[in-house]
Amino acid sequence: MKKYLLLLLLCTGEYTFAQQLAPLTVEKIMRDPKWIGIAPTNFRWTADSKTLYFNWNPENKTKEELFKVSATSSKPVKAAEKEDEKLLSLNYAYNADRSLGLVEKSGDIYLQNFKTNKETRLTNTQERESNPVFLTNGNVVYQLGDNLFAVDLKSAETKQLTNFVKGKKAGRADSKSVTDQDKWLKAQQTELFDIIKKRNAEAKNGSRGRGRFSNPSTDTKTLKELYTEDKFLNGVIISPNGRFITYKLTTPAQNNHSTIVPNYITSSGYTEDIPGRTKVGENENTSQGFIYDTQRDTVYSIQTSTITGIKDLPDYLKDYPKELDTLKKKNADRPVNFFGPLWNDNGSSAIVVATSTDNKDRWILKLDALTGSFSLIDRQRDEAWIGGPGISGFYQGSTGWIDNNRFYYQSEATGYSHLYVANVATGDKKQLTSGKWEVQSVQLSKDRSTFYIKANKEHPGITNFFKISVNGGELVQLTTMKGLNDIILSPDEKYLAINYSYMNKPGELYLQANKAGAKAIQVTQSTSGEFNSYHWREPDMVTFKNRYGADIYARVYKSDHPHPNHPAVVFVHGAGYLQNVHFGWSTYFREFMFNNLLADNGYTVIDIDYTGSSGYGRDHRTGIYRHMGGKDLTDQADGVKFLVEKYGVNPQHVGLYGGSYGGFITLMAMFNEPDVFASGAALRSVTDWAHYNHGYTSNILNEPYNDPIAYKRSSPIYFADKLKGNLLMAHGMVDVNVHFQDIVRLTQRFIELGKNNWELAVYPVEDHGFVEPSSWTDEYKRIFKLYENTLKK
Repeated sequence: MKKYLLLLLLCTGEYTFAQQLAPLTVEKIMRDPKWIGIAPTNFRWTADSKTLYFNWNPENKTKEELFKVSATSSKPVKAAEKEDEKLLSLNYAYNADRSLGLVEKSGDIYLQNFKTNKETRLTNTQERESNPVFLTNGNVVYQLGDNLFAVDLKSAETKQLTNFVKGKKAGRADSKSVTDQDKWLKAQQTELFDIIKKRNAEAKNGSRGRGRFSNPSTDTKTLKELYTEDKFLNGVIISPNGRFITYKLTTPAQNNHSTIVPNYITSSGYTEDIPGRTKVGENENTSQGFIYDTQRDTVYSIQTSTITGIKDLPDYLKDYPKELDTLKKKNADRPVNFFGPLWNDNGSSAIVVATSTDNKDRWILKLDALTGSFSLIDRQRDEAWIGGPGISGFYQGSTGWIDNNRFYYQSEATGYSHLYVANVATGDKKQLTSGKWEVQSVQLSKDRSTFYIKANKEHPGITNFFKISVNGGELVQLTTMKGLNDIILSPDEKYLAINYSYMNKPGELYLQANKAGAKAIQVTQSTSGEFNSYHWREPDMVTFKNRYGADIYARVYKSDHPHPNHPAVVFVHGAGYLQNVHFGWSTYFREFMFNNLLADNGYTVIDIDYTGSSGYGRDHRTGIYRHMGGKDLTDQADGVKFLVEKYGVNPQHVGLYGGSYGGFITLMAMFNEPDVFASGAALRSVTDWAHYNHGYTSNILNEPYNDPIAYKRSSPIYFADKLKGNLLMAHGMVDVNVHFQDIVRLTQRFIELGKNNWELAVYPVEDHGFVEPSSWTDEYKRIFKLYENTLKK
């Protein structure tokens, strides 16, 4: 009877010989990922929207190949190499009626006439021309080097618009650097040489620089010299009417210390140094914005003092009353980063997106180009830090003009990132989307009547594609597949190319008509027979309440045959602000397979989107502010309690593992929750946040010298004396992200404290993300051995 039942299961696909005869091993799952099958990537539509090109390697060759599929077909075919280059849709800058387009290709500027389908090359130089735009008068402007040039398409005349000059204006040297010796030498030169006297007189009269035979009636007016001094020039933008040119001058940070990462395994046989980053709290670059009014031939500064709330200080300073009192007396404007200006089509209004460098404010500002002052459109203040989908302190976010009066942006004002439209003429603001879910990306249709958005409206772990009128109204769902749906919209907006994945199925290409209710058709099948032979689990998608009453989402990998000790393992995802509890294929695919292996061997595994993870709104995102290893750690302990109550796990036999931020949490768990976690594997771990980078760390913990309280309670190295359980640490020696120094410092602490039951595995050729299968295999064999030796005995 058993023989016939087994045969039936084999025929129905419910059971395979691979499961019976070839169980998972670390060596199998940590091989080169090609064994899984290589998913399609790099999707791009042709300009006519008839064909989608992509890279794919279904035959597991040495390198991927170019494939294509018709928009109305589901059969992919190999394409001739490079055949798509002239057909692909390009990111054009359009004129007012969209009859003409500008694009940069290989450092030159091309003009496309869409009515005649004729392309004209406007530049052909060895240098790079970039950032082409149309002015309202029809002229073309592009950037060459530091300067802007205009092309009159009617006369073919090219005219230089700016004259940026490195250094300082003659006669404007810093008075502190001019010594008595300098003055004496200058006077001596004038006294001795007639040519010096002549040139001084010419400079005074403004005549120097004209040729001897120049004709004053036809001589071109000299362009105003715009001196950049010893600063970096960037962000050169011209207004649509050509009158205003805005730019930024950035002063490089001074007196910083860059880290060095030694590389021991080198072809030369000598240790070689890899230049590294600075650490959190080091000095930052500072920028100042300027406006050049070509009509008035004058330059003036952008006035940050006119920004609403520019002097407001963050609340955390209340913990440091002396410093707070000093800053209040100073009453200085906070430094800001600018993005833009973003001009509307007719050049009547410009928007600047500004963020404070202390990460507490983001402003949508209307710029008065005549004065350099601002008026407020929207201010988002967060006493933790500004962030969330479509919102950032590092770029302008999801923003843009709908028409000459309406500007769109995203904000977490309601606690979730949603889409807003502001009328800059009236000051009115309208929220287009709402609810306890997030708008994750925004795209405006070509006719500017519709927003296409990706959002997790149905469930935090399911993304779909929607559309909504720019005027608001019904949110129409366009895709329906349960999982993760990443969309590439065709240029004519009639078709959707969908990169779709499910929990146990890597991403595949689907095509669908761009309308509600249309069916998505699968185009590719990429996974290998070997991968398909194993019945990969669909983890239980669960929620539990943490000790603070918040809903926490998790994946649970059940064991069909639990070990008698009923052990459990917690996997902690990295990055902190990342989502791993979703219905799609995880970027942690190795860990997904390892969790299956653990379940096969009698463990129950839980993977938690702890406080700080993305996908759940502002409160979840910022719940770790000033205390990493606080709520994000207690969520792991609360998850173990959930496993004990719902899955019968033995609380005396629980381990955990994770890399990067997950490694940090593992250390904090082993130190601060020793009664919950018997064993832990901490991989490429941050051990002291004062030694990590500025951009990430200062958002969450401010700066070490400004907020030492936050750093001391958030850094594992301060809690090393509490280690009781069994700890494995693993780290790449050429990690330029979380430096090897981090784990060495913690190791020295263990030695000085006389701690036992810990070990360190080092990987001489590995950076933060391991590359070599041998390294992955060695690391995960050690993790598995740790659990087998400590959680089952």
